[in-house]
Amino acid sequence: MKQLFLIICAACLALVSCQQQQQVGAGARTPKYVYRPGYTATVQSNGKATIPAKAPKRVKRIIAAGNKIVGLPYRRGGGHGKHYDSAYDCSGSVAFVLREAGMLKRGSHPVSGSFFRWGRKGAGDWVTVYVKNGHVFLTVAGLRFDTTGSGRGVGPRWYTASRPCSGFYVRHVPGY
Repeated sequence: MKQLFLIICAACLALVSCQQQQQVGAGARTPKYVYRPGYTATVQSNGKATIPAKAPKRVKRIIAAGNKIVGLPYRRGGGHGKHYDSAYDCSGSVAFVLREAGMLKRGSHPVSGSFFRWGRKGAGDWVTVYVKNGHVFLTVAGLRFDTTGSGRGVGPRWYTASRPCSGFYVRHVPGY
């Protein structure tokens, strides 16, 4: 009986350690923007992102969705009560684009902390979600889609500038 208990404890410990994520260290920043024709999105003068020709369909859908809400104001809780809203917070905007791309279940309105369990740990090739308690944003096709600029909420926007990401956990969907 004692041996069975030890085996079960060891199995549980192994499962828990597999689920642990690596937090991005102090001083870390999101990847530097580097333009690659066909693979990298750009930000137009109207604030909307171009869609790279070689991007997978779901990535194109994320960018198109982001373009629908880019420029809307920031509002805490925005995008949580309904899919189309007049303002979005960080998790509302990230959830909006992921739902539009079919990477998040329709009807779900997760808060930022829910993204700790979204996808798999680590950076993706096309889409990476950065999450910590109280904030979430993503990078897609080289651009950052975020609701903060200069340290305050401004609503969903595309950025080429990297940002500090120490303390964030990194998540992705396999294949993206």
